[in-house]
Amino acid sequence: MTDLHLHADPAARSRTGVPFSRLQAVVAAASAEQPDAVVVTGDISQDETAASYAAAARLLDTLACPWHWLPGNHDRLERMAAERAPPAAVDLGGWRMLLLDTQVPGAPYGRLGVRKLAAMATQLDKDRRPTLIAMHHPPVAVGAAWMDAIGLADCDAFWRTLAGYPQVRTVLFGHAHQTFAGQRQNAGRTVDVYGCPAAADQFLPGATHFAVDPDASPGYRVLALDGGHLSTRVVRVCDAYSGALQEKAARPVPGV
Repeated sequence: MTDLHLHADPAARSRTGVPFSRLQAVVAAASAEQPDAVVVTGDISQDETAASYAAAARLLDTLACPWHWLPGNHDRLERMAAERAPPAAVDLGGWRMLLLDTQVPGAPYGRLGVRKLAAMATQLDKDRRPTLIAMHHPPVAVGAAWMDAIGLADCDAFWRTLAGYPQVRTVLFGHAHQTFAGQRQNAGRTVDVYGCPAAADQFLPGATHFAVDPDASPGYRVLALDGGHLSTRVVRVCDAYSGALQEKAARPVPGV
């Protein structure tokens, strides 16, 4: 899941709906999938209030599985961590997931920097299991000019650091408020890169300037890890204002 954009007031509206009710619908649909784990890739809050993080945590706590989150550009990390501290790594059995903090306080774009890239490398040195990396800011262009200008500023350094770690199979990101599926050729290997529908408003794919997509529903991405292989699909969930569930067909992704 990604980009919840909650307010302290659960009735507060965003551009195209009510974020709290949309998150309720997303969490209910995801819960029905009986996931083994859930990760939320940032922008938990819109108004940066402690109450918004508490509301998110209460809803996520209704999941019958562990859940984890990481900060986005809208988040206040200390208030987020007061509810639940983002972990650096999550054990997924045969797989492992690293959660990266790409936040630059006060800026819409993201950056890792030398220290965080070194910490990522240290984590990867510790364990050679197949690995997912989750972050907020896209480390690739998503095809919307205004969004690409506020992605991960040091994405080249990120990919250079990953060059020595063939266990990294997949990178997940938020921030873009739209479905994205692509690949990055890195050091002779293919890394799959996925974005996810927001739980709040959706952005218009391919837009030159900021634009919302009023016809797109909130949703989430499902990843199935089977041995060294990964398959994924996107689920769209209509909230209480429209009331149906649409599911996009799965696209199998071979392990690298």
